[in-house]
Amino acid sequence: MKKYWLIALVMLLSIAFGSTVHADDKEMYVDVSVATLWSEPDQARELDAPSLGNPVDMWGWTESMTVDEKRWLVGELQTQALYGQKVTVLEEEGDWVKVAVDGQPTPKNELGYPAWMPKKQLSDEKLYSVLKERRPFALVTAPTADLYDHRNKKKEFKEISFNTRLPVVAQTGEMILVATPSDGMKWMNSEDVSIYKDKEDIPAPDGEDLEETAKQFLGLPYLWAGASGFGFDCSGFTHTIHKAHGITIPRDSSVQAENGTPVAKEDLQKGDLLFFAYDEGEGSVHHVGMYIGNGEMIHAPNSASTVEVIDVFESDYYSSEFSGARRYID
Repeated sequence: MKKYWLIALVMLLSIAFGSTVHADDKEMYVDVSVATLWSEPDQARELDAPSLGNPVDMWGWTESMTVDEKRWLVGELQTQALYGQKVTVLEEEGDWVKVAVDGQPTPKNELGYPAWMPKKQLSDEKLYSVLKERRPFALVTAPTADLYDHRNKKKEFKEISFNTRLPVVAQTGEMILVATPSDGMKWMNSEDVSIYKDKEDIPAPDGEDLEETAKQFLGLPYLWAGASGFGFDCSGFTHTIHKAHGITIPRDSSVQAENGTPVAKEDLQKGDLLFFAYDEGEGSVHHVGMYIGNGEMIHAPNSASTVEVIDVFESDYYSSEFSGARRYID
């Protein structure tokens, strides 16, 4: 065990002394499994406490809420950011900060999706930021994965989400040593991740790949603003499935519906995104799902449901509100 820490220490020091960090940088990194971002600071209820600390208890939070308590979150939450993900601080107000989440495109801010989160859930560890830029990364491909304090896996450190990306420091056998935003290095199972030198090395997916990835989450309860393996909303689901395959699409369904390549209904293929709008498909877009062939769609419907597959054009509700489709894969 000691030799791996020695290798890691030497690597960290060599990178650190070869890097330059500016004191006025406002970039920081998410320091909890999943950061849940709010429309305004200090709007959370007492029952939301498990999502506000450091660490967070995502299962304890989501599984404790009734359907009505989940519905209350509609409009109060904006999005989520994953462990180790970069954000840019835009404002500070007491114990809260407004950040822009890197990698979540939106017309709201060119730096990323803007919303509020507790300041305690961020880290500005400079060595981590350098490792993030210089090292290959482990991309979590399991719905969730465990980090461990030791290679023997006797002590679990943290459960992290699908699509989390952490710098790889070393690999031995079936275990990988990764860097964390503020807690040094931790171990994880190689079977839970794929390792890439950079994001351009992620293989381009086809529709079958997107379908297989999406179906891992069948039965996962919906969470408004969710963008993690602990719960998704409709556009968080399609955004994250594409993101895990190296394709960055807008965060919100209304913007997803305006980008990509338009696809006629008769030309639908697996992986195409289907959009639904008010006023029998003529109004504003309110929902998105992913086509998986044979008239079926996989989607995260609403706060009372889970990720599911439906015969989309056999449904009176969805067929009447279908407003078009877009393709984001070649």
